[in-house]
Amino acid sequence: MIAWRRVLVAALLVGGIGAAHAQSRNAPAPQAERRYIVQPGDTFRAIADRLSVAMEDLGAINGVPPPYIVRVGQSLKVPLPRRPEPAPYRETVPVRPAKPAARTPAPAPIAPARKLAGAPRLAWPTDGAVTSTFAQPVNSRPNNGIDLVAYKGMTVRAAAAGKVIYAGHEPERFGLLLVIDHGNGWATAYAYLGDVTAKEGQTVRAGERIARVGASGEARRPTLHFELRHDNVPLDPGPYLPPRF
Repeated sequence: MIAWRRVLVAALLVGGIGAAHAQSRNAPAPQAERRYIVQPGDTFRAIADRLSVAMEDLGAINGVPPPYIVRVGQSLKVPLPRRPEPAPYRETVPVRPAKPAARTPAPAPIAPARKLAGAPRLAWPTDGAVTSTFAQPVNSRPNNGIDLVAYKGMTVRAAAAGKVIYAGHEPERFGLLLVIDHGNGWATAYAYLGDVTAKEGQTVRAGERIARVGASGEARRPTLHFELRHDNVPLDPGPYLPPRF
């Protein structure tokens, strides 16, 4: 009887080891890292659509926060596609599921307040008083631009000539958002909008109407959030805007 038990235990051990070896042989090989080089005319949304990934995932893995500004020649790491959610398991006793931790992109570094050479000549994007200046804390985060209080529907104008590279909703902070590429790494962003009148891919002139003021995103009243960026680094727009009298 003891001999049979030993034979049975040995068979189970050998079978388990064999199964483990077979499992390791059948394990999928790790996928090679994929990268995408930003081409002229690319927008972040178009890149994400082409790669069949979410903009939020593409931005998070590359440290590109909203408003998702990239430059030609930039190398982007392509995230792996999301795995399908498993079928929910029904418990006999109700259990409150744990709330998943919110994933937020790494904040872009804030450049010191100095005027760089080669910047586009900017004009004020709308009328209204500045209520929040650059780097001033807003919602427990430093402001990457300036905020101008206005009335709903007030015209928002292009601060400089360029091409609209993004026009759509950014769900985390900015609401309805529009971004203009001015070339040579320079871009301006217009957020909290109520309506967008310019289209993605459209070339606009300085002072041309591109949107209307609203209160989308984090805005609690009609406000225009305006940013100036160079190579995706936020800059204080103040030194680049003309004085107001």
